[in-house]
Amino acid sequence: MIRRLVMCAALVVGAAQAADYARLVENKVAEVDKVAAQGPYAATWPSLETYKVPSWYEDAKFGIFIHWGVYSVPAFDSEWYPRNMYILNSPVYKHQVALYGPETKFGYKDFIPKFTAAHFNAAQWAALFHKAGARYVVPVAEHHDGFPMYDCSFTDWSAAKMGPRRDIVGELAAAIRREGLHFGASSHRAEHWWFYNGGRKFPSDVQDPRYQSFYGPAAPDKTQPNQAYLHDWLARTSEIVDKYHPELVWFDWWIEQPVFRPYLKKFAAFYYNRGKQWGQEVAINYKNKAFPDRAAVLDIERGKLDTIRKQFWQTDTSISIKSWGYIDNDQYRDPGSLIDELIDIVSKNGALLLNVGPKSDGTIPEQAQQILLAMGRWLVINGEAIYGTRPYLVYGEGPTPVVGGSFKDTASKPFTAQDIRFTTRGRTLYALLLGWPADGKVVIHTLSAKGAGNGRSINNIEMLGSKSKLTWRRTLDGVVVSLPPKKPCDYAYVLKLT
Repeated sequence: MIRRLVMCAALVVGAAQAADYARLVENKVAEVDKVAAQGPYAATWPSLETYKVPSWYEDAKFGIFIHWGVYSVPAFDSEWYPRNMYILNSPVYKHQVALYGPETKFGYKDFIPKFTAAHFNAAQWAALFHKAGARYVVPVAEHHDGFPMYDCSFTDWSAAKMGPRRDIVGELAAAIRREGLHFGASSHRAEHWWFYNGGRKFPSDVQDPRYQSFYGPAAPDKTQPNQAYLHDWLARTSEIVDKYHPELVWFDWWIEQPVFRPYLKKFAAFYYNRGKQWGQEVAINYKNKAFPDRAAVLDIERGKLDTIRKQFWQTDTSISIKSWGYIDNDQYRDPGSLIDELIDIVSKNGALLLNVGPKSDGTIPEQAQQILLAMGRWLVINGEAIYGTRPYLVYGEGPTPVVGGSFKDTASKPFTAQDIRFTTRGRTLYALLLGWPADGKVVIHTLSAKGAGNGRSINNIEMLGSKSKLTWRRTLDGVVVSLPPKKPCDYAYVLKLT
């Protein structure tokens, strides 16, 4: 295996440097194998299916995702700019050539010196996320573009050695923990196998051997990674764990390829065992069918479920509509719709991981900041109905259907004043109203004498954020509550039933 790694690396760098790289990779892989073999988790699905989701994660409910990298420099199209600029005659290709010239003269690598992060302040970011009410933060450690935002031992092409010349992930990890938040990291490295393959189809710097260690195999996307690449993937991913001790590792969809399966089992056993060694509760996010249900935490991209899931799960979506990374003239979500989404997800035993895309200089767009702060203000009043809660017998009621599945975030209609979601904490039931009824009265049909909650006795009902004493009565049609004359907040409204 080392010989194969040396042969691949020697095409790009000197023989001595290639040998050093190969030894680093294989030493790290051997370490992963050793930790995986120590237990208590073994690299088998039956063993990994005994995994328990951390209580901190089930309680946190709301996290921040951060897509930040070299792709924020061109600030055009999306975070897939580095791939699309090499798709001949695509809109991004035409934009790239028009602004920067032929891709033999100016390729994606040439954006790196422009990625200075001059105004990046990890402490300011962490403070903003805390004010937003987030309980965990997950920066992208390495995206498909193959430019790690951390101090990676296996390449010189990283933010620690080029561009900003700073260990971005390391700075964020420290700042996030100082704010009392949980720290995670994501790896999108798997897709790098084919990410730049468009550059093989016409003259470009992707074909220049001097840059192969950055642009990678640029292989056909229908092919499976070879063993050398898989070992590199495992070494990089496990290094993120050992260097930064993330409590959550998030993976994108391509790890579901068949050749990754033994490596996923090894990584999961290694990571879960590391967590046990460190006294740290950790979790892995996966998409689709990459892991068995109980071996890790399911993540649904830009979508959600239409019912309660027994196993805890997560939605990842973005505060911006067009792109995950920063682009000029993006469109942003309304804070009310994001709060409604958070409520709907939590009522179904999920969590919301909400992405922001900072500018290349390290500043977070003002519009994104204001949305986050609006969510934080809502959570100050209503957070007890979100944090640390669990699902009720039913997730809710109302006329508006939710379209389940990935990439369905715009498929559902806006919620109405008749749409209600439920969460519980001990003997307390929260009814979260997704609108304010015009007549000032709400009927909770689920709590009628014939509804799902007919066995629950109710001693008191109050509205979070309001000092008004509410009048209510229980009828055969439901619990009828007269709401206070003044709304306590700008968006959804929470009734607390004890």
